[in-house]
This record gives sequence, structure tokens and C-alpha cells, in this order.
Amino acid sequence: MSNMFEAKVLTVHHWTDRLFSFTTTRDTSFRYQSGQFAMIGLQVDGKPLMRAYSMVSPHYEENLEFLSIKVQDGPLTSRLQNIQPGDTILVGRKASGTLLTQNLLPAKRLYLLGTGTGLAPFMSIIQDPDVYEKFEKVVLVHGCRQIHELAYQERITDLPNNEFFGEMVSDKLAYFPTVTREPFKNQGRIPTLIESRKLFEELGLPEPDLENDRFMLCGSPAMLKDTVAVLESFGFKEGNMSHPGHYVIERAFVEK
Repeated sequence: MSNMFEAKVLTVHHWTDRLFSFTTTRDTSFRYQSGQFAMIGLQVDGKPLMRAYSMVSPHYEENLEFLSIKVQDGPLTSRLQNIQPGDTILVGRKASGTLLTQNLLPAKRLYLLGTGTGLAPFMSIIQDPDVYEKFEKVVLVHGCRQIHELAYQERITDLPNNEFFGEMVSDKLAYFPTVTREPFKNQGRIPTLIESRKLFEELGLPEPDLENDRFMLCGSPAMLKDTVAVLESFGFKEGNMSHPGHYVIERAFVEK
């Protein structure tokens, strides 16, 4: 069996001139856990050009969904941004990634901290009923430069109406979008909001402590570096497949 399969593009949505998402068919043998990523790409000059992309779609969905930036001179995204329904992309058969609840120690609250397209794995996670079984509260924090870059707002706020797990979501999910470059109800970078305790004050939640709070991080290198510094100043330790911890980071992405 090839280590890749061909997926047919079903829909394409351009959020902004820098951001788009698309759905594809899914090979029936492709398995993943919510929060993981796969290598996806296109045939370029007779060779597969692949990059890591988190699945936006939860593990049980029939189709796959991905969120991508547009880089005009990016080897892959300069081409990927032009896909149309009916086109074919390549998807690697092996899913991987560190944004898994089993890499975290048990706790009451789970914070999902994403910037830009770092939202993608958390979209998968907040649509997974198993996550709500493990935590009393799930907090999705999405940071962008501008308001129109806050993708999936409508889908997130509509999750309490889901016929299968909406009741769990309405009790447990909190959504905190924030921007840095224009006026908005929430403003500021994620590490600053944590360090100042403003995030917790705005949500009406207690300040983070080692016993009750866990964090997943996905986003820009600057956000990851600065947020880790803040979390570690509180005493939080990174977890992995071998040793569950207080927080985990997805390190796989190079936005090209």
C-alpha cells in the first residue's frame, strides 16, 4: 500500500486574502485522533510536495477538513490556494502529533491556545465528545492580528446546538477570541493575557494551578516561546508520549 492516498477536493472557502480552508474525501482506511496532523500536498514536477497540516475535522467525520495560510511564494501554499472542487490532493496515511489528551496529566480544565492556523487541531478537539468526558471545562483561546482572521467563529458558537454532544459543549466549552492590531472585545497576545491573569479574570475562572489546569499550544514560534516561558514560570512542565505533563506543544509546522 502506498504511504499516501489521493483525496478529492469537495469545497474551498477563502476566509481572507491570507487564509483559506477546504474539505476533501477521506480514504476509509485513514485513522487519526482529534488534534493530530497528516502530511498533505500536491504533485509538483512529478514529485509529491508535502507539508504538515492538522485536521480541522474530528476523527469520526466522513470527510477531511484543513485550514491553511496563503504564502504567495510558498512552494506548496502558492499552489494549494488555487485548488478547486474536483481537484485532487495527496494525504499521507500516517497521522501524528503531540496535541493528545493522553500526553497530559489528569485535571479539571483544558486550555487550547492557538494563533492563526494553529486553531485547526483545536477545532477537531472541541468537536470530540471524549474530550468533554475528561475535563470539567474546555477553554478555546484563538489569537489573530485582525478580527476577520478569526476563522470558524460561527461554527464554534453553534456547537451547543449539536444534536449529539451539544449539551456537553454548552456546559463546558468557553471560547475566547482575541486580536492584537485593531479594537475588539478581547485584545492582546496570548502569553500576555495569561501572565497578567486577564484571561482568567475575563472568563471568570481561577488562576492556573498545577493540579487543575492543562494547556495545549499551537501557533507561531513567537507565541509558543513566550507562552512556554510564562507557563514554566508558574511551574508547569511539558508532557510527551512517554511522560504526561501539564502542557503540550505542536512543533511540526513550517508555514509554507
